[in-house]
Amino acid sequence: MKRKAVSPPRQCHQKRPAGTVMSGSLNLLLSSQADTARLGRTIGRALKGGEVLALIGDLGAGKTALVKGVAAGIHAPKASVSSPTFVLMHHYHGRLPLVHVDFYRLRTQSDAENIGLHEYFDGTAVTAIEWADRFPALLPDDRLEVRLRHKSPTVRTVELSAHGPQALQVLQQVREDRHPPRKVAGHSAHTPRPRKATTR
Repeated sequence: MKRKAVSPPRQCHQKRPAGTVMSGSLNLLLSSQADTARLGRTIGRALKGGEVLALIGDLGAGKTALVKGVAAGIHAPKASVSSPTFVLMHHYHGRLPLVHVDFYRLRTQSDAENIGLHEYFDGTAVTAIEWADRFPALLPDDRLEVRLRHKSPTVRTVELSAHGPQALQVLQQVREDRHPPRKVAGHSAHTPRPRKATTR
């Protein structure tokens, strides 16, 4: 008897599970400088080390106020935080090291590269970059963009855009802190109420 040729089993390529998106965004309204600092603290508490915060916005939009909040969120002395416009880079120390960079006075991409920014991207330090949109080619793929805009003399809008898994984790934590699950009659909205046992 002739044996039939058996074809090899097909290889199944696993698909990425639905919902594993590596980017996302969140839009908020900030009614005061205290609101901006509060958002910064929320971001700071969500940081684990190695994140890059790309801060974008016009003069007076609240970039430095946000970094002060981030410093408070990692338990660094926020009173020492100031815009590093002239010295280009400040270092603060809390539960995580925070590197505060300002691209405003840098003229060329070469000038920005010469301050040694990339040395911090792969470490445990958190890097907050003001005027990050001046040299986007220098930003890492994984970053949380924070875009602040003037709405009125005191009110700002902010768009948080996560690019990459590390930034997305921070964004998700910020979203949960700003919009916690509602509780109904002592139970979380996501937790079904236990059913009472019935006797027949």
